Amino acid sequence: MPIHGRSSFENLYAGRPRWEIDRPQRAIIDVADRITGSILDAGCGTGENALFFAERGCKVTGIDFLAEPIQLAKRKATERGLTAEFLVMDALALKKLPELFDNVIDSGLFHVFGDDDRRRYVEELATVLKPGGRLYLLCFSDEEPGVQGPRRVSQQELRESFAHGWTIERIEPARYEVRPDPNDESFKQGGPKAWFVAVSRTTHLRLVN
Repeated sequence: MPIHGRSSFENLYAGRPRWEIDRPQRAIIDVADRITGSILDAGCGTGENALFFAERGCKVTGIDFLAEPIQLAKRKATERGLTAEFLVMDALALKKLPELFDNVIDSGLFHVFGDDDRRRYVEELATVLKPGGRLYLLCFSDEEPGVQGPRRVSQQELRESFAHGWTIERIEPARYEVRPDPNDESFKQGGPKAWFVAVSRTTHLRLVN
């Protein structure tokens, strides 16, 4: 389970989380032309990244462990006339998915896991990403000051997490865009500092129950 726990995220989605910005994250848009084929959006929230790629003609599946954002994502897809599959699902059980994907997008999920769940998550990613497929990951950076928000992630932690069976192609500084909040000035204009990571799957692993 994420560090913050289910109840924390349920409370956030009872309102409107600051990371729900009504459009895809800029770091994802910037690499969109490199992403073709099928896509899994892990921790999709209300689906903006997933729907962006659905509009570009990609076959997209979005998952989130809460029902509320998935319901909103489905509603958006219907309203926009787009085809995408959205499932309520734990990202620590990806091997239950019946297909393999050419790409996985993770915009804000990796950084919510503790050490043990993070290792499990990376193992699960390996079961659904085709050999040679790519993971595009946006997470909070340890260069972001303060303690507000999720756990910070260092470059070393990223390299250690993807040391076996993966090839890290790039780790670049980025921003995790959030909505302005006059009552919360924890993050500077432009959003908290983040890492944008592109990782390719070099070997395929299918976990055995």
